[in-house]
Amino acid sequence: MRNIVTILLAFLFLTNFSACAQAKDLHTRVTNYNKINLATLNTDILTLINQHRKEMGLNELQMLNVANTEAQHHSVDMVKGTTPFGHDGFESRIADIRKVTGFISGAAENVAYGNLTAAEVVDGWLHSPGHKKNIEGNYNLTGIGTVQRADGVIFFTQIFIKK
Repeated sequence: MRNIVTILLAFLFLTNFSACAQAKDLHTRVTNYNKINLATLNTDILTLINQHRKEMGLNELQMLNVANTEAQHHSVDMVKGTTPFGHDGFESRIADIRKVTGFISGAAENVAYGNLTAAEVVDGWLHSPGHKKNIEGNYNLTGIGTVQRADGVIFFTQIFIKK
């Protein structure tokens, strides 16, 4: 009987140790997600995009508040799952921007998601021909929206506008 009690106690100790190790791993992963400064993420993305555009001899993009709002709403919708990841509703977002700005001669959009820093998302876009084409396109305005899901995954939307 004493051996059974000893075995059960050892089992309980090892099970609790394993659970604590798993909880510690989860805490570490969550802490790493929080190392991304969401307050400056959009500004950092714009800075990196403009650095690339400048290296290519292109004009810098300026933030457009209504485009920021539309990009943010799209990222929120993707996080909530009310819109699938992608470009569904793009025409509607541009129409809403047009209501505020008037005529727009061109528009494009980049989206991404993941546990990414500003540098990582911009680098990913620059290594994707379609996204890179948007970044290097004939645009002068932009809007960026980023939203972090509860598990730490960030959804990114960048809208490009030619006014």
